Amino acid sequence: MADQLSYLFCTRTSKDLAEKIAQHYGRELGKINFQEFSDGEFEPVLDESVRGGRVFLIGSTFPPADNLLELLLMIDAAKRASAKSITVVIPYFGLARQDRKDKPRAPIGAKLVANLLTAAGATRVMTMDLHADQIQGFFEIPVDHLYASTIFVDYIRDLNLDNLTIASPDMGGAKRAKNYAGHLGAEVVIAYKERKKANVVEEMFLIGDVEGKNVILIDDMIDTAGTLCKAAEILMEKGAKTVRAMATHGVLSGKAYENIDNSKLLEVIVTDSIPVKNNLSSKIKVLSCAPLFADVMKMVHEHRSISNKFII
Repeated sequence: MADQLSYLFCTRTSKDLAEKIAQHYGRELGKINFQEFSDGEFEPVLDESVRGGRVFLIGSTFPPADNLLELLLMIDAAKRASAKSITVVIPYFGLARQDRKDKPRAPIGAKLVANLLTAAGATRVMTMDLHADQIQGFFEIPVDHLYASTIFVDYIRDLNLDNLTIASPDMGGAKRAKNYAGHLGAEVVIAYKERKKANVVEEMFLIGDVEGKNVILIDDMIDTAGTLCKAAEILMEKGAKTVRAMATHGVLSGKAYENIDNSKLLEVIVTDSIPVKNNLSSKIKVLSCAPLFADVMKMVHEHRSISNKFII
């Protein structure tokens, strides 16, 4: 059983998700006073005592960088307020695409963020569907890496599709697609893409047969949606019956909404790890990850195993 009180706080841009998490968790969100200066500087102040307690700080670190800075300042505030433990709940871990030095003189942004969170005073990190699994190794503190598959697999089963095939929009997601297919008893196909620059797909080729199949593309994030839309087009050209897409994080930048609306995709399913303007496209459906995070947070607080929350 838990041996200390728990407190929940959130960053301003993640408040909608945090309120859902708090409701499932069974506690109200703690109050934070934000002082803002005319030059854009801000100061978050925890408005209640957290001395000796377990603090959960909820905030996705999508752009702008102020979201990350706000979270770091909140960690520092909790540490200086004598919290016994500080669990940082980051549904979407920003800069995760910068997980290695893939060109000369490039930074490794994900490692830098891990260092910043630890230096600020975080004692545990909880996140979901990192762009690269090895980012867990960037931390010297415990990391709970959750998977949206616990949400998506049930949704796929409820669709009750015949001739189901799981597709990966690139080679990097092949393992993820294979794992989904294993749980669903489906086949796997892979789209091989070549890029000339970020967010622009030059060529794409399909590995596998989709004739007459109901295909679901699986990915960890949708940014401009260029890759998914191109993959959907090729899948339909190769004879697919329907094409859907599922991605954990709906970044949806640039012309993403326009691209999705004009694509061959029947529907696009994402979680609310990032606020999504799903009213801008009738094809986008949002599933909440709040129950998943609330359950795991409670298990962590009560020192219980969370292994039954992992599917992939």
